[in-house]
Amino acid sequence: MRVFFFLCILSFLLVSCKAKREGESAMSAAFTKEPHNTTGQYDLADLRRSGEIIVVTLSGPETYYDYHGLPMGLQYALAEDYASTEGLKVRMEIAKDTAELLQMLSDGNADLLALPVPCKLLKEKGLVAAGVHNSNEDTAWAVRSSAKELIASLNEWYTDNKQVDVMKTEMQRMKEVHQVKKRVQSVYLSKERGIISVYDHLFKSASATTGWDWKLIAAQSFQESGFDPNARSWAGAQGLMQLMPKTATSLGVSPDEVNDPRRNVEGAANLIRRLTGQLSDIRDGNERIKFVLASYNGGLGHVRDAMALARKYGKNPQLWDDVAPYILGLQKPQYYRDPVVRYGYMIGSETAGYVQSILARWRSYGGNVMLTSSPELPINSNENKSSHNSTTSTYKNKYSSGKRILSPDDPEFNQMQ
Repeated sequence: MRVFFFLCILSFLLVSCKAKREGESAMSAAFTKEPHNTTGQYDLADLRRSGEIIVVTLSGPETYYDYHGLPMGLQYALAEDYASTEGLKVRMEIAKDTAELLQMLSDGNADLLALPVPCKLLKEKGLVAAGVHNSNEDTAWAVRSSAKELIASLNEWYTDNKQVDVMKTEMQRMKEVHQVKKRVQSVYLSKERGIISVYDHLFKSASATTGWDWKLIAAQSFQESGFDPNARSWAGAQGLMQLMPKTATSLGVSPDEVNDPRRNVEGAANLIRRLTGQLSDIRDGNERIKFVLASYNGGLGHVRDAMALARKYGKNPQLWDDVAPYILGLQKPQYYRDPVVRYGYMIGSETAGYVQSILARWRSYGGNVMLTSSPELPINSNENKSSHNSTTSTYKNKYSSGKRILSPDDPEFNQMQ
């Protein structure tokens, strides 16, 4: 009897354990993660799950480049337009040449090739034309042949007027990107009294942080904003020293503080100090100033690219006069697609002109500009127009001084001496 009872209990326990295991198995299956695509051969469904499409192109003014942290270029704009229809974010990758471009797509390191490539070449590489195409030139964008859904989606998106519409929008962006809404406010400057602006005390405080002559910081501020604390660029830069939002945040300047002259100049001073440290390999302090100014305007990565080019072509990468021509050179394919260049195309004439204009203004303020020779750098004619002839009105805020600020370039300056 006892044996029978024991066997019944044992059978019950075995059945219970089995049911428990089956239940756990079913529950685990319900919460098992979806298998991850590890092949790199993503189609549209995979992209939607990831929320991102990787687009590869070449660097250039008509394709893709970074301008003060903003992606620009027609091929980027088209890719962004397509991605928005699928709710995707765009991650841009840059290839050095067409061969690398095709290989990155073939290897699965990119999902979309955004560049007009001859269709014959695409077929030779086993790729499929999709999306943007030019029937007259027989060129097109491309994806892998396995991405059937992506091919269909791209072809549905690209209508006859798509490129024209996106191009108009991008041209407007290009036009506006150099505009800064500012009012050269109530100025005054007197050489006798040594006053440049109503913000001189802030520039002097910044001098202690940067180690720079305060008059140099004043010259940079005039170049950036015309001493208008309310100045704002199309790209989103704000304040006396035109800090970009992400940069300001990284410097501890909140969005609510960015128009505060004191906090804006403090943030800029910290940025100048940061760049000075990052360019500490430039031993001559006077030369380093020019590189820091160029980096403040055009980005440290582009300046390092120009230095690498100068070194490659037998010039001194620590002398601005030797590097400046390659800053300009980064506007030409032979330079911005050079293997030593990491960050591609830049609007070099703007950065070269920025440095030259600030140094010239600093000299007029009585600064000690140490130049080994006078570099032949173009001064952007549009820069002066936007600095002195802006007709765009700006709204008042609690930091606006209500005073007018004169620069040495203004006719009224000499009348006040």
